[in-house]
Amino acid sequence: MIIPVLLSGGSGTRLWPLSRSVHPKQLLPLTAQQTMLQQTALRLSGLDEVAAPIVVCNEEHRFMVAEQLRQIDQQPSAILLEPVGRNTAPAVALAALQALKVDTKATLLILPADHSIAHPEALCDAIKALSDHVEQGMLATFGIVPTCPETGYGYIQKGTSIQTSPQPVFTINSFVEKPDLPTAQDYVGCGDYYWNSGMFMFQAARYLEELERFEPGIVACCKKALHTAQNDLDFVRIGADAFGECTNISIDYAVMERVSNAIVVPLDAGWNDVGSWSSLWDIGNKDQQNNVIRGDVLTHDVSNSYLHGTSRLLSAVGVDNLIVVETSDAILVAHRDRAQEIKEIVRQLATQGRPEADTPPKVARPWGWYESIDHAERFQVKHITVKPGASLSLQMHHHRAEHWVIVKGTARITRDDEVLTLTENQSTYIPLGTRHRLENPGKIPLELIEIQSGSYLGEDDIVRFEDNYGR
Repeated sequence: MIIPVLLSGGSGTRLWPLSRSVHPKQLLPLTAQQTMLQQTALRLSGLDEVAAPIVVCNEEHRFMVAEQLRQIDQQPSAILLEPVGRNTAPAVALAALQALKVDTKATLLILPADHSIAHPEALCDAIKALSDHVEQGMLATFGIVPTCPETGYGYIQKGTSIQTSPQPVFTINSFVEKPDLPTAQDYVGCGDYYWNSGMFMFQAARYLEELERFEPGIVACCKKALHTAQNDLDFVRIGADAFGECTNISIDYAVMERVSNAIVVPLDAGWNDVGSWSSLWDIGNKDQQNNVIRGDVLTHDVSNSYLHGTSRLLSAVGVDNLIVVETSDAILVAHRDRAQEIKEIVRQLATQGRPEADTPPKVARPWGWYESIDHAERFQVKHITVKPGASLSLQMHHHRAEHWVIVKGTARITRDDEVLTLTENQSTYIPLGTRHRLENPGKIPLELIEIQSGSYLGEDDIVRFEDNYGR
């Protein structure tokens, strides 16, 4: 059985303002109705012998990851929570150690959760072509057949042929860093180079064997981190101290570039790593003026542009080669050829301590979500949605009072020793310092408007007494 390992730890700052560290690109529906994570989990449906996936993700994203997989009927065998990012080599070591607990001959298929693949059947064919070689102990990667002299990707130089059908497979001569344009043109022209996809396939035990040979400290730290891990609901909380001591290094540098039995299979599947807004323009469906349009957008004399609206009407006149992205709290306007520089805006926001750097206007929670719709110095208004059967923690605030107005569904409200049930158009008041809890006992989502007032309205003004989600 092949065990997919879904790597979901990135932040996607080059896709700001839609992607933010609290809600990064792999958890967004950027290319279809499903999120990038959901598409990754589903693209192996053409294979018969695939086990439940192992997911490695940031602790902050755990509830969103679990909920998105539940929505597509995917039950992972484990969701491993990285306490800190340490790149792909340690993350995959954790997954390999976890897989060996249940199958000593486990084969891992490493899939970053933020890639777009237009033809997943081609990926499945490439996986089948590698199976026998991986069973023999080889470490495999997928080389993307280049469509242009891309300077933003690393390259893989193929070596000798070890298989010609049903698909060719080659040894690897070398891994090459991101080249300049003339070098990239030479690579594409000679036909011996592929883009480095960051996808891999190998036996868990073989990967750990090679990693221990080259980076023994990583294996030791990961073993200790998994030994000290704690199960929390559906999650595995990795030991923070031990994992934090891991070297920050990728699989390529730690293992693949150093072994003698690495192989590559060419993959022509409409692959894109969705690293920037220009990437989304590249793969998007274009209108007659070569524009990619998402959301409520009107244009006149606009061409070669990417226009994405999320919360209001977006209109553009007489522009060319632009990226315009609108959210309820930020607007991005950039030249399409300079999309990679958007991370500089995120850096400035972070330096200034502005919430727009990290937090989206609509914030997911295990019980539902909330969105801030207005705020000033001493008040804030939120739209809150609570899933059927879900419950917020029993909590208290030191600096704010709250008014709740029910606009849809039924709310069960605990207010100190009082429990009351409210329905549409009814309201209640939660004084400062009052223990309170909000629950949805109904069959439909509960929606309410919350008006906060007080001297401090930060999300960290909360004391939890009971919580269903272990926070």
